[in-house]
Amino acid sequence: MTLITRTRARAVETLSLDSPHNRNALSAALVGELADALTDAGEDTGVRAIVLTHTGNTFSAGADLKDPPVPEALVALLRQIIELPKPVVARVTGHVRAGGLGLLAACDIAVAATDATFAFTEVRIGVAPAVISLPILPRADPRALARHYLTGERFAASEAVATGLLTTCDSDVDKALDPILEGLRRSAPDALAETKRLLTARVLEAFDRDAADLTALSARLFSSPQAREGMTAFLERRDPAWVV
Repeated sequence: MTLITRTRARAVETLSLDSPHNRNALSAALVGELADALTDAGEDTGVRAIVLTHTGNTFSAGADLKDPPVPEALVALLRQIIELPKPVVARVTGHVRAGGLGLLAACDIAVAATDATFAFTEVRIGVAPAVISLPILPRADPRALARHYLTGERFAASEAVATGLLTTCDSDVDKALDPILEGLRRSAPDALAETKRLLTARVLEAFDRDAADLTALSARLFSSPQAREGMTAFLERRDPAWVV
């Protein structure tokens, strides 16, 4: 079963997360297939920019608890998006949870529908937004992130824009994307690559400095007793034992 669908129009390659049965959860298979699709698009001289979008009502629900990728694979995917010599633009018409926000933050530009919702739900299942912090912390407002990280609350697209997780939101996502994609089509390929390199330098510094520690933290937390209880409670649709 193909988990990533590909289309192209006027040098813009659209990659769609196409696993709606589990809300495009980041399974080992989906992460691997997306990495392959990004490699192909990055090497194709006929591609000027990449749009990362989704089928169904959820951009991504985060890690697939039944088939999670190893933390190293997720780190590699996020870094791949950031290092790709072509702009990657997120197009979100649904909801984004946990690890899905890492994908969003790795993209160079992110546009969402005004009715999309967002949440860092990791703390509610006994883990932390460890690996996805690599692209998020350098790009987002730390005071706003403190509330979102620590409470797991849902927040609106307008708040995601204010926090720095989104570029903009609009009731008509494609209308908002039109001038962005037109601008990318009018930009020289080598100039785009070098400009992206300028914009991502600080983010890559975070990867170089923190990736190993955050990968180890993620692995430790996911194997902890609290995580086992949290994930079991999630799958059983009940509150975990620590809720007071």
